[in-house]
Formats: sequence, C-alpha cells, structure tokens
Amino acid sequence: MTTSSSERGVSLGMPELPAPAYPDDVRARLEADARELIARYPDSRSALLPLLHLVQSQEGHVTRTGMRFCADMLDLTTAEVTAVATFYTMYRRKPSGDYQVGVCTNTLCAVMGGDAIFETLQEHLGVGNGETTEDGKVSLEHIECNAACDFAPVVMVNWEFFDNQTPASAKRLVDDLRAGRPVQPTRGARLCTFKETARVLAGFPDERPGAVEESGSAGPASLVGLRLARGEAAPARVVHPRDGGPHEESADAMHEPSPAEHLSSHDAPQETSASDPAHPAGPTAEEGE
Repeated sequence: MTTSSSERGVSLGMPELPAPAYPDDVRARLEADARELIARYPDSRSALLPLLHLVQSQEGHVTRTGMRFCADMLDLTTAEVTAVATFYTMYRRKPSGDYQVGVCTNTLCAVMGGDAIFETLQEHLGVGNGETTEDGKVSLEHIECNAACDFAPVVMVNWEFFDNQTPASAKRLVDDLRAGRPVQPTRGARLCTFKETARVLAGFPDERPGAVEESGSAGPASLVGLRLARGEAAPARVVHPRDGGPHEESADAMHEPSPAEHLSSHDAPQETSASDPAHPAGPTAEEGE
C-alpha cells in the first residue's frame, strides 16, 4: 500500500517566492541604522544578532523580508541568517503582541508557583503557549531560567522583571497591560512596547526621558551575599526548631521578622510537608520495593 504525497504532508507545489523588499523609505532608514551597528564590529558578521533585533523592531517579529535584509547587509545567505534567527527564542517568527509575557517554569520558579501562574494565565487570557490575545496586546509563553531565582516565581514582560508573583498578581498585571494602564516592573524602567524594546536590544539608546535612571540595579535579595562578603552583618533571625523541642534564646533575640526582613519569597513562611503533620515528608515505599 502506498500513500500519496499529500497524505504524507509533502507539498509538490510551486517553490516559495523570494521575500518582498521593504518599502524604499523603510529600507533607507534601516540601512542607516544597520551601517551604524555594523561599524561597531571588526567582522561584519558579528553584527547579525543586533541586526535581527533591528528588523524585529520594525514589524514586531523577524519576517522573511527582515532576514533577507540582514543577509544583504552582511553578505550572507538567507539560510545562514535563518539558522541564527531560528536558534534563539528571543527572535519571534510570527506576529505577536505589544507585550511579551513570559512565565518562568524552570525548576525553582515552577515549585514556587510558576506552573500555577502559567496555567492561570492561559485560562484567564484564553491562549496557549506562544499565542497572542485577540486584541494583539499580550503574547504568553513559558520561558527558561532568567537568573532571578532569589525572587521566584518570576514573570517577565518585554524582558523586564516582575518578581515574587502569584496567580492573582499575574492576572492583574495582564489586565493592566490590556487596559493600557501604567505598569512598573519590580526592577527596571517602566515598560515600553516590544518593538521599542527590540530597538534598545539592537544597541540603540533608550530615548525616553528618565528611562535610563529608572533602570536601577540588583534587588536586595541578590545583594545579600555581596554584603556578607564585605563583612557587613546581616540582621539576626530566630529560626525555631521544626520539631517544637525546647530551645533557648535571649530576650533581645526574640522577635518576629518584619516585612522588610523578607527579602524574597524564599524567606516568607511557606506551608511544607515538614510543617504539616498530616502530610509528613519521607519515602512513599520501603527501599527495594
């Protein structure tokens, strides 16, 4: 028994036509920007990543026209450009929203609530992974580690951090984005659109007044190790034995941690198997079973 080419999902139609060119005015503007970027590198090929961000800032994703433009500017083949554009997840291959909402579902964020946040947002927005809301405002995706584990679970919008999120706070965040209300990241400058973000990532300055000054630095939880390395004493913390056994502590040492001492969600009281006698931790079967 044989199957036809159509049944195997193989197209024997006309080959895809070459990508259309940018309009003359757009091409001229992008060429000027591209030459500025290429001049920064001793080898022009090294400018490919910034150029992909540049064309992404034009249309919100990397189109075939954008890849053809990059190939022309760098004397590469479109196959070489496509290989790079499809390797990095930061380059979008299809139209997407003004705000890229990424929920970290890597190990630590997942166990701290990232999986629950992602599932909640899928249901709330009515979209799946990599999909965009009908109004074109929000694209949702799960993302890998963003090196912000001390603030897990983390949500990113156009690569700006929103730390210590919960399903409820994440729903408010996307609702504000869709309604056009101002949104301020936990650390970093106020949000701009994905196209504007792509231009900054290409290597051009953020020209919004005050945006650079708003960028800030690492959050308090990230700087604890640095302070300890400098010999700066950390505030005393009282940790009570989990078994509830006797312990001694001075009157000066006895205190309840203030909110300011909870530098990240990891410091906040959490319900765990060790704190729940009805669900003790331990192996579910004897060794060898």
